Amino acid sequence: MGRMRRLAAAVALFPLLLGAAAEPRRADMDPANPGCPRTPNWTDISQMTLTPMTRNGIHILLAEGAIDAGLPGRLRAMLEADPLIDEIWLRSPGGNARAGTEAGRIIRNRFTEAGALITTRIPNGWTCFSACNFMFLGGYARVIEPTGVYMVHMFTFTSDRGAISYATEGGTEATTELIGDIEQESALLASEDNDFLLRMGIPRTLLTEVMYQQRAVRSGETPPQRHCMTRSELEHYNVVRDPEVGSN
Repeated sequence: MGRMRRLAAAVALFPLLLGAAAEPRRADMDPANPGCPRTPNWTDISQMTLTPMTRNGIHILLAEGAIDAGLPGRLRAMLEADPLIDEIWLRSPGGNARAGTEAGRIIRNRFTEAGALITTRIPNGWTCFSACNFMFLGGYARVIEPTGVYMVHMFTFTSDRGAISYATEGGTEATTELIGDIEQESALLASEDNDFLLRMGIPRTLLTEVMYQQRAVRSGETPPQRHCMTRSELEHYNVVRDPEVGSN
């Protein structure tokens, strides 16, 4: 119970410690993606760094940068070596989809493995996008500060432009094979995402009603779509979670 009280205190305390951030000015917003910042604060770090620190008695792990395939292993090793971590603060442009989901599982499994009630947090001004969304959802408690940004889109396997160009040059058969692979992998990942969301206490409608409604790739002059969830949406889909509500 001592850890639970400390968790609840940390959730309540940090917005006061950091101070209320100013609301973004209209000029700072992205006209192509209303509600989202023009320049998201998700860093340009190519491989997510994990930096432990202590502030006001709360032990924090800063997780910053792109999510790479090796992140789950590094995260597990960090949490095992430092079992007193109370919070993980996230800012990331996303990256490897499966690694993001596995990182979320590792965070949540610390509760069943070691009784560690880890809070995930998006601090004021920071952005958590794409694969970072699923890592964030692993928190026993989940906090997004007033100007923290939970930015979502529909996942895609078409980001490897080199592979697509190569397959296209190879003719119809190669292109058809690549499309089939993309469809198969997309369906598999969708199934994995559904299972993960349910285990984290998130309704699957977060995928169908929010994430899947965004265009994942450029269409002519129309850019990909991003959606920055509003406070009411975050609460409706249980993305933010009070530490005293259950232990799903």
